[in-house]
Parts: sequence; structure tokens; C-alpha cells
Amino acid sequence: MTRPLIVTDCDEVLLHMVVPFRQWLDDTHNVHFDMHDRGFAEALRHKDSGEPLERELVWQLLVGFFDTEMHRQAPIAGAVEALMRLSRIADIMVLTNIGERHHQARVAQLATHGLDLPVQWNQGPKGRPLARIVAERQPSVALFIDDLAEHHESAARHAPGIWRLHMVGEPEIATGIPAASHAHARIDDWVEAERWIIARLADGPAPASPLPHDGATA
Repeated sequence: MTRPLIVTDCDEVLLHMVVPFRQWLDDTHNVHFDMHDRGFAEALRHKDSGEPLERELVWQLLVGFFDTEMHRQAPIAGAVEALMRLSRIADIMVLTNIGERHHQARVAQLATHGLDLPVQWNQGPKGRPLARIVAERQPSVALFIDDLAEHHESAARHAPGIWRLHMVGEPEIATGIPAASHAHARIDDWVEAERWIIARLADGPAPASPLPHDGATA
């Protein structure tokens, strides 16, 4: 059994993403991004016609942003400082759905902000890769941070003994996103989150409350 382990998402937890993405779309592609419409199919619209972007174009733009515009992403307030302090008591790694194509760019991006952390890329639900990470590392206690409710549900299903913190660090969208029902807490501020994390790591493993295995693939 090793030190405590924190596994954290990156976009909207450590770094801003939707705001710089919106600015880039507006500046470069004549696209309006309504961040209060959570479905990308409707949120991205051509400014000249008001029509939603074709789904294929949406994903092309997302890939394009990560190809050339990651320098636009600034840290969430307090994130870097909190992780540096937390690294004194726990190992920290990043589990991000950025994909293999941008994996090394993400490692370098975080390093420019002083976060020299191991990064694992992923696609899809995070419960299974989270469970594999914990099985490999055998931490005394583990804690997972993510901004998306579906990843907390997946984590609850596949890694039920892990503390789960729902954090949406982007103030422009946080108020419109309900708390994830499968997270142990919802905290959007790193000052408060750091206190909660320290307390949970001291508590030991989370009470296991697995979801029923009903054939779901989350």
C-alpha cells in the first residue's frame, strides 16, 4: 500500500477550456458558442445564419483547438497552488479525455504551469481506467476529481471505494450545471476543495456503495 492518490481531470478542473474555446471560435471561425446550452449539437452555431454546426465540424473544431490553441488555457484560480500543497501528502496524476493525439502536448502544457504530473489519456467513461490505476498503485486512499457527472457515475460503478469530488471550475458555466448525484461532494472553489480533500484523505477509503451492474458500459 502506497501514499494517498489523487486522480484529477484537467479541463475545467485545472485549466479553463470552454471560455478560450469560445473566444477562438468567435475570433477565428465566425462561430457563436452558447456555453449555457450544454449540448454541443445546439451550442455551436454559425454567426451568419444562426444554424447549428454540423456534428462533424464541431469535432473538427475541438481537435483543431487542441492542435494549435492549448496555450490559451489558463489555470483555474487556486488550482496550481492547491495541487503543489497536496503533493506533499499524496501522489497526483491527471486522467484526461484529451486523446492520445494530444497527450504529450497536455503533459507539456501542465508543466508550463508548474504541474509536472503523470498524465493518462482516455476516451469515454473514466470508471474502468480509474479502477485500473488504483489497482496498479494500491494507494492507502484514493480521490477522484472531475467536472462531468457521467464520469462520477462511472467511477461509482467501477471504483466504488474512491472519494469523488464534482468540481466545475469555470464560473461562467458552474451555476448552470447541477451537482453530480454520484459524487460525494460538489465544490467549485479550490480553497474549499483543498480542505475537503485533505479531510477525506485523512478519513481513509470511501464507504463502498457500488451501483448495480445492470449491463451498463459507463
